[in-house]
Amino acid sequence: MILAIYPYAVPRCRFSGGAGSISKTLFLFHNRNKNLGDESLFWIILVHTWTILMKIVVGISGASGAIYGLRLLERLFRLENVEIHLIFTRSGEKTLFLETGKLAADAKTMSHFFYSVEDIGCRLASGSYPIDAMVVAPCSIHTMSAIASGISSNLLVRAADVTLKERRKLILMVRESPFHLGDLRNMTALSEMGAIIAPPIPGFYHQPQTIMDIVDHSVDRVLD
Repeated sequence: MILAIYPYAVPRCRFSGGAGSISKTLFLFHNRNKNLGDESLFWIILVHTWTILMKIVVGISGASGAIYGLRLLERLFRLENVEIHLIFTRSGEKTLFLETGKLAADAKTMSHFFYSVEDIGCRLASGSYPIDAMVVAPCSIHTMSAIASGISSNLLVRAADVTLKERRKLILMVRESPFHLGDLRNMTALSEMGAIIAPPIPGFYHQPQTIMDIVDHSVDRVLD
């Protein structure tokens, strides 16, 4: 009976061995299954708790700093309640290889779904497909400018545009220095649209001992 109830009860949730959120479970379950008694609810919570399945789009563009995108994937892939949708630009694939020696195929193993940047007709190009957030790490000036201008020339830019228009969270790890006035104006426009501009600017108060400590500082801020 429990397994039969599950898909109908909370369609965007799944079983988890973790702590989950019992209060959220109770709310969702009662709202969708008012005809079921407390005894059924008790047994479901007793067997397992629910966790909300988050759908995150990760875009990796051609800016220097491919390690940020790779590390973000590694960290997200460890979370059992996260579903990762990955998009690489062609220059992003090249930069990844030049800076880390890894191929896009290596990064694909840390995602649940992978899309060609030319696949402008896929589900991520539509606002009717629900995702929770999108992160572009690193985000090149080219990609940032295209998003700011609404030029949906590839899937990564289109997915970001959809994220903005649907009022979902968009985080751009813009990797460039210095910025000229046009860059700053584009970042201002994106911020006004609702995007979060999060350049990977490390702090040193945590006394980093390795390069990966410095990388993780910026990745942790994005994950927060």
